[in-house]
Amino acid sequence: MKSSTGVRYLLRFTALGYIGVLLVIPVLVILWRTFSPGFGQFYAWVSTPAAISALNLSLLVVAIVVPLNVIFGIPTAMVLARNRFRGKGVLQAVIDLPFAVSPVVVGVALVLLWGAAGALGFVERDLGLKIIFGLPGIVLASIFVTLPFVVREVEPVLHEIGTDQEQAAATLGSGWWQTFWRVTLPSIRWGLTYGIVLTVARTLGEYGAVIIVSSNLPGESQTLTLLVSDRYNRGAEYGAYALSTLLMVVAVVVLIVQVVLDARRARASKHA
Repeated sequence: MKSSTGVRYLLRFTALGYIGVLLVIPVLVILWRTFSPGFGQFYAWVSTPAAISALNLSLLVVAIVVPLNVIFGIPTAMVLARNRFRGKGVLQAVIDLPFAVSPVVVGVALVLLWGAAGALGFVERDLGLKIIFGLPGIVLASIFVTLPFVVREVEPVLHEIGTDQEQAAATLGSGWWQTFWRVTLPSIRWGLTYGIVLTVARTLGEYGAVIIVSSNLPGESQTLTLLVSDRYNRGAEYGAYALSTLLMVVAVVVLIVQVVLDARRARASKHA
């Protein structure tokens, strides 16, 4: 009995030590480096024109990526949950591809596809629409790395709720849009919201794919993560720490939202 209790405590302390070394201590060091010069200096670092421009660009990318993921993610999840067809396994694998492929590889693939010398380079050469090293390239890279979140959060909810309510609404004369808006969408709202939260967090924190397809010019195509790297490489370490802290605050907010959504989804499942 004493031996099993000792093993449990050993496992707990090992887990806490592992988390402390890899997560807690580095975060505390960044916070200490950020605020050691004072809160006034922290505000000065995060309110520079380059920082404000990077924040605005990051938020703009989020504002584009999230609606597109919702618009295409929900129908994809419904197709996967409601239908059986040839190639379904291939589609499932394609959706999960961003989990397996390095974001850097994604960025290189986008350059080879949309660059001036790429397979679709005529878009830039003939139409004058700059994809790579501009906002469209950053959006495409962000969409690719966040593609699975809405689909993978909504699909299991659709499996769980089944089709009984939708069939009942259709029997009563409801059209497909009215059925979706009044029956399906309210049923998947927690899964959809959870997917949106994950999409926002990943979009704001993406670096590997974005650094490849961006020119990284301040005020033009430099997101917050790129600015953190740029400041650190230029020797402005405390400015990089300040922006890192800003991103960590966003991450903490996302985690809080996730916890709240999990609790509400659990309560909703119990009452269902």
